[in-house]
Amino acid sequence: MGEIMLLIFVFVIAGFLGVELISKVPSQLHTPLMSGTNAISGITIVGAMSATAVAVLAPSSTLGMVFGIIAIVLAAINVVGGYLVTDRMLGMFKKKGDKQK
Repeated sequence: MGEIMLLIFVFVIAGFLGVELISKVPSQLHTPLMSGTNAISGITIVGAMSATAVAVLAPSSTLGMVFGIIAIVLAAINVVGGYLVTDRMLGMFKKKGDKQK
């Protein structure tokens, strides 16, 4: 029970810290920040895949496998969305006469 409370405490503190940190970032730094976030989300996908592989090998870990698949899907959505937002923000800095590639 103590380990779960510690993990929940760390999760809540990380959430508050993340919101506080992101709210103080100037708008000029959002595109580089999104690129860094995409890299972290890529690592999250690898971790979720590893955890899911361990759950698949366990004899009675259906719940772990389901949570692992959900984690993979959510991290993949985060990566794709981050790249779309980064691309859109970089498009805002192009000149009006430039051609789209």
